Amino acid sequence: MARNTATGQWNGTLKAGSGEMTVAGSTSPFSFQTRMEGAEGMTPESYLAAALAGCYSMALSADLEKAGFPGQQVRTTAKANFSNTSGKWAVDSMDLTVEALVPGIDDTKFQEIAIGTKAGCPVSRALASVTINVNAKLV
Repeated sequence: MARNTATGQWNGTLKAGSGEMTVAGSTSPFSFQTRMEGAEGMTPESYLAAALAGCYSMALSADLEKAGFPGQQVRTTAKANFSNTSGKWAVDSMDLTVEALVPGIDDTKFQEIAIGTKAGCPVSRALASVTINVNAKLV
């Protein structure tokens, strides 16, 4: 079984402090301003989006191949929607924009597989409480 480790650290007070997250030896700083005020930079939600984008792309590639349509490229952009609409900050939805180069498949079959992949992707399943929207197109 694969085990993946990441670390997070916060130093100081909420608004004046700063943090860093480390994954696979790469460290990304973050702050209250990047997370809550839209300043440029990484956030914990960025890592969720990256995890979902990578996992979904790989899973869709596998599902297309299983269906007899091996793809040449699957590119997924994920947007984590982080808000305080319920009185508590949460990632309430994720929007996936998918572009795939898949010879020989028609759009109806592609859409069927793309939507089905959402339910089978391991990161999608880990985010079961989050609404995941998929906008997929062939290129």
